[in-house]
Amino acid sequence: MDRKEKILRHINKNGTGIEIGPSYNPIAPKKEGYNVHIIDHLSKEELLAKYKDFHVDLKKIEEVDFIWKGEKYVDLIGKKKYYDWIIASHLIEHTPDLIDFFSNCDEILKDNGIISLAIPDKRYCFDHFRPITGISKIIDHHYQKIDKHTVGTVAEFYLNVVSKAKNIAWDPFTNGEYALVHSLDETKQKINTLIEENKYMDLHSWCFTPNSFRLIINDLNLLGLISFKEIEFYPTEGCEFFVTLGKDAKGVETPRLELLKMIEDEICDETYRHTKIQKNKKNLPEQPGIFQRFLKKIRKCR
Repeated sequence: MDRKEKILRHINKNGTGIEIGPSYNPIAPKKEGYNVHIIDHLSKEELLAKYKDFHVDLKKIEEVDFIWKGEKYVDLIGKKKYYDWIIASHLIEHTPDLIDFFSNCDEILKDNGIISLAIPDKRYCFDHFRPITGISKIIDHHYQKIDKHTVGTVAEFYLNVVSKAKNIAWDPFTNGEYALVHSLDETKQKINTLIEENKYMDLHSWCFTPNSFRLIINDLNLLGLISFKEIEFYPTEGCEFFVTLGKDAKGVETPRLELLKMIEDEICDETYRHTKIQKNKKNLPEQPGIFQRFLKKIRKCR
């Protein structure tokens, strides 16, 4: 099953949907017969101008129905409980208030509506060295009504953006060196710009592994902060994973403690893979004592 099939698996093509921020690559395009409305931050003409010098298929850019300027989706669209589905690919990690995003979706979705998400796995993209987002930051941002990325988020983002083998996204089997993308001076400049202009700056606020996201959705639901639960989950392929959410779902059936262990395993597995690659790259001789001590540390992680 390819990425498009995973995202569309629970989408009713005969229903009415919203795709948020498809940019130059819609998942459910109108030209394929989907009854879909598009929300984006630019008009079609502006998107064409923005991407004209990029190596992308401009013919895929479709008419934008609603140009979003930060208002609630229900105010932008003018309809409540109207849509059967929402698709958002590589979008939610950009939102300053994750809980508010789900609240916005809830207002325009029917009670049996679904949200289909494609989300970058922070282990395999430019967020690689940033910490996994914890639930405290998500809740604090919501209750503090933060609608723009904070100075701290901007600093953390620009200080830690990396490439691997000169790519800003990769898969688990990619070999190559990491390199910082932004200088300290660039970071300071971005911070000063945010302080002086107080405008939305487009970057990743949240960093997830597959199971860290699943746990956050589960906990936010149990705490009564969002109404959505997990319908289906597909693990990372390439640099992204896929989750479908709905209000009539069973949710994650894995116990919380097991999910926490699974998150720890995700990080430990990536650490082990990276260490093994470096060892093979340097053609180091076998050192059973050192390697056994390393395995002991890995087992402690598990």
